[in-house]
Amino acid sequence: MAHKAHMTDEVLLNIRGLRIEAKTEDGPKEIVSGVDLTLHKGEVMGLIGESGAGKSTIGLAAMGYARDGCRISGGEITFDDQNVLALSDRARRGLRGKRIAYVAQSAAASFNPAHRLIDQYAEGPVFHGVMPRAQAEKDAVDLYRQMRLPAPEEIGFRYPHQVSGGQLQRAMTAMAMSCRPDLIIFDEPTTALDVTTQISVLSAIRDIVEEFNTAALYITHDLAVVAQMADRIKVLRYGQEVEEAETRRMLNEPQQDYTKSLWAVRSFQRNPKTPTQDKAPVASVRKVTAGYGNVKVLEDISIDIHRGETVAVVGESGSGKSTTARVLTGLLPPMSGDVLLDGVQLEPHFKARTKDQLRSIQMIYQMADTALNPKQKIREIVGWPVEFYTGLKGRAKEERIRELLSLIELEPDQYIDRQPSELSGGQKQRIGIARALAAEPVFVICDEVTSALDQLVAEGILRLLDRLQSELDLAYMFITHDLATVRAIADQVVVMKSGRIVTSGPRDQVFSPPHDPYTELLLTSVPEMDPDWLDRVLSERGLKSAVE
Repeated sequence: MAHKAHMTDEVLLNIRGLRIEAKTEDGPKEIVSGVDLTLHKGEVMGLIGESGAGKSTIGLAAMGYARDGCRISGGEITFDDQNVLALSDRARRGLRGKRIAYVAQSAAASFNPAHRLIDQYAEGPVFHGVMPRAQAEKDAVDLYRQMRLPAPEEIGFRYPHQVSGGQLQRAMTAMAMSCRPDLIIFDEPTTALDVTTQISVLSAIRDIVEEFNTAALYITHDLAVVAQMADRIKVLRYGQEVEEAETRRMLNEPQQDYTKSLWAVRSFQRNPKTPTQDKAPVASVRKVTAGYGNVKVLEDISIDIHRGETVAVVGESGSGKSTTARVLTGLLPPMSGDVLLDGVQLEPHFKARTKDQLRSIQMIYQMADTALNPKQKIREIVGWPVEFYTGLKGRAKEERIRELLSLIELEPDQYIDRQPSELSGGQKQRIGIARALAAEPVFVICDEVTSALDQLVAEGILRLLDRLQSELDLAYMFITHDLATVRAIADQVVVMKSGRIVTSGPRDQVFSPPHDPYTELLLTSVPEMDPDWLDRVLSERGLKSAVE
């Protein structure tokens, strides 16, 4: 881990007794309770904890900002000797973007899809009077180069949808640096990235923070990632501080039981099942080639999924994992090859499939936030597929909805009339599972269903999916870039790269050496709870290390 060579004793951000309230139907509820935080110039502090710990809320409060429905109800926030809460709205807006920048979890959701990257980069420095437009464009190219983006002179003239997720995250970090801020708040910046992309993004973030001696709050639930990035770690739970220490000490000698439980969280791993080969697979893709327009994304792939079995499909961004799911569901008709359900060939397009075939294949999506209609109550979200696929109405439909909520371990009376905004991330994902089960499928595609969740919540979702599979005899295709998840839940593993299958087979066989070179790259790219891990990997791969 690269401790800041230029870190000083000078305090940049000082938060004392911070209290934040959120509006609820039952009146104000305190979600941050008296937190203190001291950040020095050039220092990186990691904020960790499970969902609802208050990490992002505290990060935004450092900018003098509270989300809709929340308010800073007490405490002091001092930034570079300025009382942030006493500043006018205009003065606070002047700080944001110029002296304090924010890098969000989802770059794809944060960029304006209608504007080129370089236009969005230039907007901040021009607005704040830091530099004129022509200089901002030149500066963008320099920072794109430092962030190791391909074709730095050209990439800024692309639109957000024309670059990969990892490239977009680095472009957002460059944009945050455009005014050379004193403080950057990184809010889960690599959560949605695959492990190989994550290494390049972490390394680039660390280099640029070093280069400009920028202080940072690094918000994450990934302990191995924060070990590479932070000088100090603060652990939060339920809006309160649990403990704080220098990174190595926190990793080696956590004091509190809660912190120790975070360190030991990934305990769940089930024994893989051997598929019943004498029966036809419940779902198959056979020699499928597919793409968009004339661009091939999948090339001659074949996968079988048996009843009661979990097949994990892994690979980096752009490998074709989600495109395979689109082919199976009929959202993307293949150029060639077949999709089969219980040995029967399916029509390529979902509109030509029967209702029973549509019912049999369901999906659970990565981002429950965007997958659930925010204007509907849980009753409607789960009830629509119940009525559409099973024909149940009235009291029978109501009973089925309640049955499904009980199945996903949510108390029906408490949750049936809530809206998604009233649920935590893990609860939203459980509703996504209930909605898929409402159709009574035989095959469920789980598309990165735990990647946006903290480790404790993710483990709960994996245990739930495992129980449901046993009880309902479901077949799962589990699309993920998280190899810890694969080790926990998979029976069979399919490794994809550039639209082709590199290797496949039983989990333990694929994870046991010798590996093919790409599988080896994936396995050695999983961060370890060792502060020197990133430097070691960069050195082994002949890449520039942030400590050089």
